[in-house]
Amino acid sequence: MAVPVRADAARLSPVEFASAEHAAAFIGARCLDDGPVGQVGLEIEAHCFDLDNPLRRPDWDELADVIASVPALPGGSRITVEPGGAVELSGPPAAGPSAAITALLADRAVLRAEFERRGLDLVLLGADPVRPTRRVNPGPRYRAMEQFFAASGSAEAGAAMMTSTASVQVNLDAGPREGWAQRVRLAHALGPMMIAITANSPMLGGRFTGWKSSRQRVWGQLDSARCGPILGADSDDPASDWARYALRAPVMLVNTPDAVPVTNWVPFADWADGRAVLGGRRPTEADLEYHLTTLFPPVRPRRWLEIRYLDSVPDALWPAVVFTLTTLLDDPEAAAIAAEATAPVATAWDRAAQTGLADRRLQNAAVTCVSAAAERAPAELTESMALLTRSVQEGRCPADDFADQVVGHGIASAMGQLVKGEL
Repeated sequence: MAVPVRADAARLSPVEFASAEHAAAFIGARCLDDGPVGQVGLEIEAHCFDLDNPLRRPDWDELADVIASVPALPGGSRITVEPGGAVELSGPPAAGPSAAITALLADRAVLRAEFERRGLDLVLLGADPVRPTRRVNPGPRYRAMEQFFAASGSAEAGAAMMTSTASVQVNLDAGPREGWAQRVRLAHALGPMMIAITANSPMLGGRFTGWKSSRQRVWGQLDSARCGPILGADSDDPASDWARYALRAPVMLVNTPDAVPVTNWVPFADWADGRAVLGGRRPTEADLEYHLTTLFPPVRPRRWLEIRYLDSVPDALWPAVVFTLTTLLDDPEAAAIAAEATAPVATAWDRAAQTGLADRRLQNAAVTCVSAAAERAPAELTESMALLTRSVQEGRCPADDFADQVVGHGIASAMGQLVKGEL
């Protein structure tokens, strides 16, 4: 019996990478799954506000107490808390966008009802407009991330990203291997247009920033090696692109097992090649997997495609947004329309975040793409799709509506109405 025991111990012992090339092969072999499209997973983040005092940030114990009392969610979503106290619902994969939307709407209704019973509300905005940045989640990973951002000279942007931003995230199958390059290119090309459509964060820290999506602006202030797009318009090998991106990105944290920040610039390739030593060793597969979770590109391969560039938008709108994005990627005819429509604005990330649909080329792309999705939408999404269609035709995004309320009634009144669900 001794031989199998020794064999199991050897199999389970961490294997260190011999080189960056070895690590690249590991990434490339595992980053995307070959298979059909159709599954949709959704995640939605909402800022938690006190109904009577929107300037107060609920603390960790308060949030944990409320979440512990939430009844079973009908759609099976997982509840987590972001560093600044935003509450995230992560739904399981569903067969298509309609099923995923229905399940997440049901879970959000149950979750929000429990929070409201405790005098709190979960507000869908791309960025917290009024409260100063402050971490409430005591997790060691987030504490170490703060230290990393401070050491890298991006403490302010890092704190805003961690504690003041919120998104709707769409997870889609990678699709058949032969179509990966085209599919990943389109997922990136859709980014600027979808940012313009969903821009919903004109304020941060109590003031207008001059950007329709301050959330996207914050991400743009962090280092592009960790948060920028993975590829350009002409890439034909997304697995190799992701491996190259991941190896060039600096190591943020070493899990030993607590998260330890790396306060100097060490590309993962240097650690794997032995040019730098972290934790007294070369990296293992577990270290590489952990490193990949600290990279935040707008489209992240995780065997599936994790699409991360949407602002959190109101309940009346996000179902149509999710259906539109999914349809433009999963429906072949709609994808062809989208590829042509978005080509002129495929790299206009900053312009989209700053101007929203006030940019005529972004609006033209949005009208074409949303129309293609609306033609394919099921009856239960008629109202939400009509709202989205009207918004893009008028060249407006959610940030415009919120800004109008603030200018017309003042930030205190606008926040009070928003938190009480009157906007």
